[in-house]
Amino acid sequence: MTPITEVEGRRVVLSNLEKVLHPATGFTKGELLHYYATTADALLPHLRDRPVSFLRYPDGPGGQVFFTKNVPPGTPDWVTTAEVRRMEGPARMVLVQDLASLMWASNQVAEFHTPQWTVDSADEADRLVFDLDPGAPATIVECCEVARWLRERLAADGIEAYAKTSGSKGLHLLAAVRGASSERVSEYAKELAVEAETALPRQVVHRMNRSLRPGKVFVDWSQNAARKTTAAPYTLRARAEPTVSAPVTWAEVEECASPAQLVFHAPDIAPRLRDHGDLLAPLLAPEAAHSLP
Repeated sequence: MTPITEVEGRRVVLSNLEKVLHPATGFTKGELLHYYATTADALLPHLRDRPVSFLRYPDGPGGQVFFTKNVPPGTPDWVTTAEVRRMEGPARMVLVQDLASLMWASNQVAEFHTPQWTVDSADEADRLVFDLDPGAPATIVECCEVARWLRERLAADGIEAYAKTSGSKGLHLLAAVRGASSERVSEYAKELAVEAETALPRQVVHRMNRSLRPGKVFVDWSQNAARKTTAAPYTLRARAEPTVSAPVTWAEVEECASPAQLVFHAPDIAPRLRDHGDLLAPLLAPEAAHSLP
């Protein structure tokens, strides 16, 4: 029998709770649902009012992995949806607004990806993001070095940056912005990526060509485009281990000497939230948003 639970007055179907989704540690779907339920207070504010793209891996990362942007068939009528025209063609997409819809979405077994704008102000970006992606043999250690340079460069323009792991190999830098279109934010991000390559030519590449990446950090500025999305804070990633895109302190970035120091799994997040709170909470405060130069 498929379990049905009540969450904030909503009936939510939860299925296959014993299925192993992250085989390296035996992490099950039941544990995944528990993770999202206990992380909801930190995660939900970063999802709210943003159309969510799901990178689904219902049989684990070794099975079929696929993106879902349109509202999936069978979505309950109480899940909020919105018509979105800023993606690749018009789409009706899910908004994860509350714990009930988060638990329904989590039962789909997916990474959560969001754009750098909200449905209420889709013509104006409220986030700036850099995805720092290392090309082997470079690792997140080199990403941290580039992140420190970008942090100082952004600060010179009066913009405060925050960091999180990608949950995969790299690092994400985020900042709250206002008063600019996605096109303008993308333009500004590209300018800084080019500056970073000029300042750190042996460490940084700003172009997507894979042939240029070995041993360097690709500063991906393109995720600021209106149609692009980035892995949300606290989302699990479709990997053999239940790694999380976890906010980190700048002290952790500065002190990173090996990749293992910045790998966080689902069980690590509750203690980090107790110790640090949500390190990305300042991004949610309107007064924290900066105008671009």
